[in-house]
Amino acid sequence: MIVWVNGAFGSGKSTLVDELHARWPEALVYDPEMVGYVLRGIVEVPTGDFQDLRLWRRQVASLAVALVEEYQRPVLVPMTLVNPGYVNEIFGALKDAGIAAHHFFLKVSEDVLVKRIDGRSFTPDDPAQDERVRKWCKSKIESCMTAVDTLPSDTVFLDGELSPRELADDVLARVGALTGKCPAPPERPRPGSIARPL
Repeated sequence: MIVWVNGAFGSGKSTLVDELHARWPEALVYDPEMVGYVLRGIVEVPTGDFQDLRLWRRQVASLAVALVEEYQRPVLVPMTLVNPGYVNEIFGALKDAGIAAHHFFLKVSEDVLVKRIDGRSFTPDDPAQDERVRKWCKSKIESCMTAVDTLPSDTVFLDGELSPRELADDVLARVGALTGKCPAPPERPRPGSIARPL
């Protein structure tokens, strides 16, 4: 199972995932930004946004699937993903692999997002870079807010201005983690075995 926590920069994705992980320790935390950082050290990113790299999208989906299949544990993913084509590409790959994906989106007002972004320090040793990152995050607010109408129909929208504990309660209940009813991962045929139809 994959629990994808989406939302604008400053919406509280990482904070919520930290809260979920503390209460659901068997889950793995997978941040697709790390894939972007690796790729940016290898190839050019013409637009400045590694999500525009087709290879990033392929690798993000591929690694998410591999984590679930290899470790048979739930995977928590904090990542802003609002481009409709990219959303369909990544979630389509997860679906094609037979992975159950729960998609949550944290809705937060623009004023609160700006306040949170201004209150964060991204690169404490480099104030100029810090300001560039803040400016970039703010420039994405509008596209994140307007994307709400284009997200998949099974997206669960949460009030991102609630406390992390309240949000975690809701997410854990919805995915069955509080009741022990989390769906089992799909069985994969062992090498040499014959897959039988259900």
